[in-house]
Amino acid sequence: MAMIEKVLIANRGEVALRILRACKELGIRTVAVHSQVDRDLMHVRLADESVCIGPNSPTDSYLNIPAIISAAEVTDSVAIHPGYGFLAENADFAEQVEKSGFRFIGPSASVIRLMGNKVSAINAMTAAGIPTVPGSDGPITDDDQKTLAIAREIGYPVIIKAASGGGGRGMQVVHTEAALLKAIQITQTEARNAFGDPTVYLEKYLENPRHVEIQMLADTHGNVIHLGDRDCSMQRRHQKVLEEAPAPDIDQEAREKVYQACINACKAIGYVSSGTFEFLYQDGQFYFIEMNTRVQVEHTISEMITGIDIVKEQLRIVSGLPLQYTQDDVKFNGHAMECRINAEDPATFVPSPGKVTHFHAPGGNGVRVDSHLYSGYSVPPFYDSLVAKLISWGDDRDIARRRMMNALDELVIEGIKTNTPLHRRLVRDAGFKKVDFTIHYLEKMLQE
Repeated sequence: MAMIEKVLIANRGEVALRILRACKELGIRTVAVHSQVDRDLMHVRLADESVCIGPNSPTDSYLNIPAIISAAEVTDSVAIHPGYGFLAENADFAEQVEKSGFRFIGPSASVIRLMGNKVSAINAMTAAGIPTVPGSDGPITDDDQKTLAIAREIGYPVIIKAASGGGGRGMQVVHTEAALLKAIQITQTEARNAFGDPTVYLEKYLENPRHVEIQMLADTHGNVIHLGDRDCSMQRRHQKVLEEAPAPDIDQEAREKVYQACINACKAIGYVSSGTFEFLYQDGQFYFIEMNTRVQVEHTISEMITGIDIVKEQLRIVSGLPLQYTQDDVKFNGHAMECRINAEDPATFVPSPGKVTHFHAPGGNGVRVDSHLYSGYSVPPFYDSLVAKLISWGDDRDIARRRMMNALDELVIEGIKTNTPLHRRLVRDAGFKKVDFTIHYLEKMLQE
């Protein structure tokens, strides 16, 4: 098996640059597709070829499947890397890519479909022995008495979730039986309007969990390994703000058990490429919530503690090559943190597009910056506001945290507003320092 020769990068911003760099290291030629406004992106300038695939609106460019596949055809690309966001977890896109004779850098369309629907995902995970949150084990029916009985058995509070939901939409927490049926109706209507699918299900609502996820790699030869876990509890409106690896203060026995369960689950569903199992962790127990069938924003911190390049492994896997590592080869070293730097007002969180008049990246031992910014670059208003990822590594959590403090102090982004002040506050926060937090911690901190 030889390495693939040319990859089309179907994304933009820092992740597109991240993919380009991995391709260059492996000697793979690159094609950058971009919207009109994105012609000045760093990876577009660095790619071997570039193709404009449409106007600025994501619907007309980065979500335009025919345009992306046409670009792959005219450039003789072999494979398409979707990055994250946009079409990365769109099963129809993965299917079109394969049908058009290209390779999709990710799992098969059928696996994306299986894991993209929360109900089928939970059923598949339960069958594979992964611990899940106690719930309705399937969609809510019209039988109100049955629904009330299920909720009683789960125990209040419960959360109603849309089967096709995501990004924090289509969810409602209910604390009493009296409020349940009305709340279900409202969530079903919301789900139908937002996702075109009114299916909802019930789960136990964990009041004080942390968000812990496990990074997996699987090849086409049946080899599956995990790269440890990450804590992503620092969230605002279900969006991650700061992540760290490994997750601090986790019961070691529960951790080893869940690692093995994730390996078994990947084998059971025929998973290939990079993927992440997301869990809520409370009282020493893991509860599966969903699987991300793509490379994640925070893959960087797993790379820092293992020394394994996840994107390069994705490229090897799609080439049909076996993983370079067995589980015994994966050694965990030190601690890493990532701060997501967004172009937004640090107080109101309103997006802040515009021209970056001056950009200076921090440096020093154990500091990594993944960013497509440069002085003179204009951040457009059409896309996600993530403009940089600041990553720090240290022998232990405290050194990683102090290095992050330094890096945040050294970072200069002028001309636009960013959420850097929030991160500076967070890494100095007493509760964060002591690992005394849950997924609600940051929201409460901001309210105060």
